[in-house]
Amino acid sequence: MAEIIQQRIEDRIPELEQLERVGLFTKKEVKAMIKKATALEYKLHRITISKEDFITYIQHEINVLELIKKRRLRIGYTFKREEIEFPIINRIHNVFRRATAKWKDDVQLWLSHVAFSKKWNTKAQLSKIFSSLLAIHSDKPALWIMAAKCEMEDRNSSESARHLFLRALRFHPENKKVYQEYFRMELMHAEKLRKQQKELEQAQMDLGEYEFSPEIMNGKLAEVVYKDATEKIKDVDFVLSLLEIAEIFDFTKELQDLITQDLQSRHTDDPLTWDYMAKRELEAGLGAGMGAELPTAKGRATDIARREERCCQVYEEGLKSLSTEAMWTCYITFCLDRFKRKTNVQELKEKRQARLLAVFQRAHDSSMLQEALYKKWLQVLVSAGDADSAAQVAIAATERFSQSVETWSCSLQILVQLGSADAGRLFQEALKHVNPKESLPLWLLQVEWSASSQSPEETESLFQKGIISPVPAVSTEMKEKYLDWSYRTTGYKKARKTFTSLNETRPFSKAFFTRMIQIEKEQDSPNMNNLRDYYERALREFGSTDDDLWLGYIREELSTRGKAENCGKIHWRAMKTLEGEHVERFIAKYTLLQTGHI
Repeated sequence: MAEIIQQRIEDRIPELEQLERVGLFTKKEVKAMIKKATALEYKLHRITISKEDFITYIQHEINVLELIKKRRLRIGYTFKREEIEFPIINRIHNVFRRATAKWKDDVQLWLSHVAFSKKWNTKAQLSKIFSSLLAIHSDKPALWIMAAKCEMEDRNSSESARHLFLRALRFHPENKKVYQEYFRMELMHAEKLRKQQKELEQAQMDLGEYEFSPEIMNGKLAEVVYKDATEKIKDVDFVLSLLEIAEIFDFTKELQDLITQDLQSRHTDDPLTWDYMAKRELEAGLGAGMGAELPTAKGRATDIARREERCCQVYEEGLKSLSTEAMWTCYITFCLDRFKRKTNVQELKEKRQARLLAVFQRAHDSSMLQEALYKKWLQVLVSAGDADSAAQVAIAATERFSQSVETWSCSLQILVQLGSADAGRLFQEALKHVNPKESLPLWLLQVEWSASSQSPEETESLFQKGIISPVPAVSTEMKEKYLDWSYRTTGYKKARKTFTSLNETRPFSKAFFTRMIQIEKEQDSPNMNNLRDYYERALREFGSTDDDLWLGYIREELSTRGKAENCGKIHWRAMKTLEGEHVERFIAKYTLLQTGHI
């Protein structure tokens, strides 16, 4: 092993001599580099080698390259790159090859090799790296796409990129992303040829020796890819994604028309087709209107309203043959998007609002309105000031989705906001229908409403019901809220009475005890015996897993109202009670407390 390492170090001598001769490194630095390189080489030739040793070696060599680059710039020396940088770069490539041969499954290691090749302009290595990588990881479509893009963009080879995409499709014949990128590549290739032809024509050069196929330049190869893809993948989303790619290029009108015709003939049973066709009317109108700008805001608004009307006509046509929830959702989403757009023309704003509310109502009447859209409908009605309609819609939503906590919460919030007399009855109705385990948001909303709208006796009765709930989450939260409400409405004595009545009724939350501790400390003369009682009760429940409670207890005893001699006993109990990692955290925090850092 020593002979091999010695040989490798000797192989470095020419480049090191050049570094010293041209003034990029001093003699002392060269000696340090030899010493460091020897240590790194020994690590790579041990019996048990690790990936980290290879990464450290590569990073060291890259750091050397970066340092040489900076020093060249500083002294303005640009010669002898073949004798200095090239051997280092080749050495890094060799180490990368050894590492990837050893750890073939580490994709990140392969990609690091690719990134290095790109950065240091050794792109000739890229094809070899990707060839080896894909031979092992042919099951990863993203790597095929990356390799093809590299051939197209870095090596300027459309033919190699096409070959890689075709190979990728043998392994992944129905992968959408591969087809999308292959389609994009063919269009980019056509665009590149068109630019080349234009440049040659502008230079008035003879095009006889250059072959520019009109079919290829018009995107016929992309059309072949599209047809092959849509035969295997019959998905509207996928077809629309190819259409979006085609729309990026200005020479693909025929291809776009072909895809649009296919959508209309093959996918009329999908709401996304109708959604696209409707929005296309709007965008087509925008494109046509750009040339002749309308002089007034009202004229522009009238034009926009006319185009939006054409879009709605397409949606209406779609609903005749496809009256589904998804179709109504597309229609409403379009109307909602147009409604949110700002305009200074009141007439257009009112027209959009009326159209949106009408579509909401029709979808609801057809029982095709999604649950999430009821919230949007309510927001529009409230912002429009139509309280009666908002209340009716809120009640209708809860009737349709009677087991949904989200729908009940949203509807009840609106009814409370509007001051509806039905709120109290509907709260009780909600708790009957929803899953008790999910009912906590409704309990919280109800007690908040009751505290502001009902008598203290009614609110207290509601808290009592929540406390005896069989759902632990509801019971514990209600205890905390009840304690806080008692203190805010009646004062300390009532809060202490509430705490005393509940402190033996499990389950508890830590917040229940810490809130009572906080209330006690807010008094003019806090009672230390009471504080000890609260801490002891809290520690009885949470002492094995909460180090902060023990530290809080110790802080209280260290304060002017406590007894510092009790701290030792509390510390001893904490060490005996806490479990696992909580012991280490307690020791660390207690040490910081003793040194005055917390």
